[in-house]
Amino acid sequence: MKITFLGHAALRIDTGSHQVVVDPFITGNPLAKEKISLDSLEPDYILLTHAHQDHVLDVEALAERSGATIISNFEIVSHYQAKGLKGHPMNHGGARDFDFGWLKYVHAVHTSSFADGTYGGQPGGFLLRAGGKQLYIAGDTALHMDMKLLPHYGNLDLAVLPIGDNFTMGVADAVLAADFVECSRVLGVHYDTFGYIVIDKKQAREAFAKAGKTLLLPEIGESLTL
Repeated sequence: MKITFLGHAALRIDTGSHQVVVDPFITGNPLAKEKISLDSLEPDYILLTHAHQDHVLDVEALAERSGATIISNFEIVSHYQAKGLKGHPMNHGGARDFDFGWLKYVHAVHTSSFADGTYGGQPGGFLLRAGGKQLYIAGDTALHMDMKLLPHYGNLDLAVLPIGDNFTMGVADAVLAADFVECSRVLGVHYDTFGYIVIDKKQAREAFAKAGKTLLLPEIGESLTL
């Protein structure tokens, strides 16, 4: 499984057989829009953790061009199906085998609404299993005790956790979250995009290292392989 950081909380996941894009916010991200071209992405699926604009801005453009299937909660998928786009609705606790792998929609503590104020259902995260590897995509969330349930579904090879604070967990809570999900390798997201969530990356790495964990902060466009 190859994971490419697209800036903010956006990811491209290549499973070997399919391309999955998570929370595409590229054209509106000043840090990413000159580095990542939407035309370079050909997703088979688009995973959405919640409806906020900094997670769904480029969904329609990507889905219309690629024909990708949108996977998210019922309200978000219904919103895009009404626009003629393909979707597969899920809800908390539900899991399903797709042709790219196994996916489970899990709890997150946040809010969720579209830019016009339309209700975006309850936010969530995903467990994704493909090619013998398992990934936790937390979405925008606070630290919560349900994270302790996730090891029940198997060992994690990587946890994707927000670290920018203010709107989500900060670094200290993300270290605890890594303990809760029993994963020592963390990909940090949702930081530095705008003023409220700028972090000291050196201090963040040191905080994880002190806890015996590795915090990965790749450059936009950089990839890692599980």
